[in-house]
Amino acid sequence: MKNPTLLQHDVIVPAESAGSRLDKALVELFPSYSRSRLQNWIENGQVLVDGKLARSKDKLVGGESIVIKAELPEQTTEWSAQKIDLPIIYEDDELLIINKPVGMVVHPAAGNQQNTMANALLDYLPQLAQVPRAGLIHRLDKETSGLLIVAKTISAQTYLVSELQARKIHREYIAVINGVLISGGTVNEPIGRHVKYRQRRTVSQGGKPSVTHYRVIERFAAHTLIKVVLETGRTHQIRVHMSHIGYPLLGDKTYGARPIVPQGASPEAIEYIRNFKHQALHARRLSFIHPTTKKEIHFEAPVPEPLEKLIEYLRSE
Repeated sequence: MKNPTLLQHDVIVPAESAGSRLDKALVELFPSYSRSRLQNWIENGQVLVDGKLARSKDKLVGGESIVIKAELPEQTTEWSAQKIDLPIIYEDDELLIINKPVGMVVHPAAGNQQNTMANALLDYLPQLAQVPRAGLIHRLDKETSGLLIVAKTISAQTYLVSELQARKIHREYIAVINGVLISGGTVNEPIGRHVKYRQRRTVSQGGKPSVTHYRVIERFAAHTLIKVVLETGRTHQIRVHMSHIGYPLLGDKTYGARPIVPQGASPEAIEYIRNFKHQALHARRLSFIHPTTKKEIHFEAPVPEPLEKLIEYLRSE
């Protein structure tokens, strides 16, 4: 066996984590690692809080200094490599930028062990087995298209996760919502897991802080095309927040979107709108400071054809 990969993370606990258990806070601060891995590091004395050993159940008050010094074995994931075409739009020694298609799962999970982005990445770059979560810095829902960042090295992964948590990675989406918005705004509501439907998320006072900014791009007869910028990155955040304020994403039946057809629409438009099978959401733009050059880089993914066609139908009607 080769020598393990050594890593170190240093972070100051944000005020919003006050009252959280140490292990839960670490999951939030270091989403690239599983909770079980983080708990093992705590138990093995590889996590120091203000220079002292701590327990998983210890409560944080905010402002503490956390240092993680740990080892990653050569193989950090049991995910398998699989030959799948990757829509790469940029690559250098440190990172990849992927334009994820609709219908592709990002990480293997129960019921989706194959045909995921992670499977494809492990085939394209086998060394990503040594990087947490095959280098994926963030994720998109299965039915959301658009830009994803993949770190090719541990150092790039550490840097990019830190930038993401510090809200220094700019992520911009476009979406089509049901209803006509008068103006843009901000939704600042915590999001947690739904009490009854565990695969869903909902606005909940016991949830995690979540902030979504939205602006009107174009209004249609019964819908609006909007730009969305995330401050936080909770599961289903845009879908939950827009549904919460009464403007669910077109096609998003999980969060209450019913097909709305403009009066006088053509038969072709009616059929297309009613049969649009997924949420009308696309991660269009990314910008961030490069891990090594320290220069800001920008990326944009063209709107996929089905969403572009939907917009054209709405515009013409």
